[in-house]
Amino acid sequence: MTHKLFIFYTFLVISFTQTVNVCAQSPILTGSQRGSEYIPLLKNKRVALVVNQTSIISKMHLVDSLHRVGIDIKKIFAPEHGFRGNVEAGGKVDSYTDKKTKLKVVSLYGSHYKPSIEDLADVDIVLFDIQDVGCRFYTYLSTLHYVMEACAENNKELIILDRPNPNGFYIDGPLLDPKFKSFVGIHPIPIVHGMTLGELAKMINGEKWLKDSIQCKINIIPCFGYTHSMLYKLPIAPSPNLQTMEAIYLYPSLCLFEGTDVSVGRGTNKAFQIIGKPNFEEGRITFKPKKIKGVAENPPYNGVECKGFDLTNFAQNYIVNSRKIYLLWLQGFYTKSDTSKFFNPFFDKLAGTDKLRIQIQNNVSIQDIYKSWEPDIKDFLKKRKKYLLYSDL
Repeated sequence: MTHKLFIFYTFLVISFTQTVNVCAQSPILTGSQRGSEYIPLLKNKRVALVVNQTSIISKMHLVDSLHRVGIDIKKIFAPEHGFRGNVEAGGKVDSYTDKKTKLKVVSLYGSHYKPSIEDLADVDIVLFDIQDVGCRFYTYLSTLHYVMEACAENNKELIILDRPNPNGFYIDGPLLDPKFKSFVGIHPIPIVHGMTLGELAKMINGEKWLKDSIQCKINIIPCFGYTHSMLYKLPIAPSPNLQTMEAIYLYPSLCLFEGTDVSVGRGTNKAFQIIGKPNFEEGRITFKPKKIKGVAENPPYNGVECKGFDLTNFAQNYIVNSRKIYLLWLQGFYTKSDTSKFFNPFFDKLAGTDKLRIQIQNNVSIQDIYKSWEPDIKDFLKKRKKYLLYSDL
């Protein structure tokens, strides 16, 4: 797949697409910024927080804000990347006592992804406030699922402080086949689902996706001024390797490469903005991944020069306008690789199905792959509509 073909295909698609609203008509307030809606519910209650570095109100962390008004915080539950957001993807998230807040931090990643009876014994209410990026395989959604399940099993109320979805302006990708259910894909939804975590919590309850079809008592504090046609710029990086809005827009397309022998730039300052691998002759740039503490402790091709492409400009010029997962890079790298070594077992988990891998292997056209998703996406849109809190696309 030549560089010129990449560019030609991109601008061909752009010419036939519409642009989403670049900015909001009125200020957007996240659920956490609407303190009058939830702080009274926390008074005289023992509270556990599911939070990380994204749980901020302006420049103040939610923990500090609640401490200032006298809320009794018993503990913090931490998702992947940890309470401070300084653990690499897949890295071990330990339980410990946080030095700054003096609070116990309980890991919800790894072998302990669901709060236990003991974890919730001294808690009346669980408050969830984490910024998602709108992809099925981004694990904060899975953490929400298991927190809901634990709250339902232990008769605890869950308050969700909703936040906008930075990829909430489109829906695309194959639906997850239950056979491929994992922590990076737990619900039968497309890769890009166009919903906030608050809306997804409603869907999880409504579709009875929790264990034994139990229901969680949820109270969602919605955003104010947000619609799904808006582009929302995140005020803080949601995880160590998504440091820019360009990376966040490219993430739904590029994360699939983590199931292949292609690097997505972990171990560089352009993770999820560049792709490549050693000796890829079609590449137009070179990069050499290296260890970055808390970000990429042992990145693929550590210390080895890779050749590939810098896709930063494609984020705004293609993804935002086309509202599609971009598959041409995946197909192009596959055709120029040793196909017997290209995919690894993680790919089907990320895709949520083995069909996409088989389609790529069988050289099915990109347009036909898109068409194969349409019936499931159409059904999902009907289901999704029941649970929306904000104006639709």
